[in-house]
Amino acid sequence: MKLAKILMPALLIGFSSLAHATDADEIISTYHENIGGEDALKAMKGIKIVAEVSQGPMKFPLEIVQQSSGKQYTKATVQGQEIMQGVFDGETLWSTNFMTMKAEKAQTEETENMKLNMNDFPDSLMDYAEKGYQAELMGTESVDGEDTYKVKLVKEPITVEGEEIPSIEYYYFDAESMVLVMMESDIHSGPMKGQVQQIKMSDYQEVDGIYFPFAMTQGIKGQPAATSPLVINEIELNPTVDDSVFAFPAAQ
Repeated sequence: MKLAKILMPALLIGFSSLAHATDADEIISTYHENIGGEDALKAMKGIKIVAEVSQGPMKFPLEIVQQSSGKQYTKATVQGQEIMQGVFDGETLWSTNFMTMKAEKAQTEETENMKLNMNDFPDSLMDYAEKGYQAELMGTESVDGEDTYKVKLVKEPITVEGEEIPSIEYYYFDAESMVLVMMESDIHSGPMKGQVQQIKMSDYQEVDGIYFPFAMTQGIKGQPAATSPLVINEIELNPTVDDSVFAFPAAQ
């Protein structure tokens, strides 16, 4: 697919912006308009991302697929072996175990929490009020020296170790271009429990009339050494994907 190589300075020319945002709804609406419009975003049935992630000196090819139905997977190629992570077919969540290289189903809690996200394509902000979410403008905050609007999004509670806890995400929108430049959320399980996951986005480019960030970093807030840069090479909208790819392997 031919991608338009449009960098942020050129992108800003055609974008509308808000000198003074008044509330979260105005910010979210402007953001969706600036990246292509709600109609175009809602018309998307799926997305396929071909990327490369860096972890220290090593780089791994990634293929990420997400569908409006909630189905999704991430496929990493490590030393010639394909490793599936976060594969979800709408009912079963599974991943490849790095030690045994066998597919393993996620625990019931993790699977049920994943089901809560099935209505969040293309993003959690779309029609947030209709989903029962609450959005609040928290004010302005500097991100890498640039002014941003900080929006708090409260989603359905998730279950962790048998207890319902709030599911909260923070979105940071560049005050000039009104595009998303960072997301933050608490980590509720695993070795990084209690830390804050931080994802930064930049280098917005156009794909079939919709703008996507082609450079991202994911890591732990306050820990630069734990950051994994991600460079996107290609994005395909509405890809054809066989449903069998999402299914838990019947025999191994």
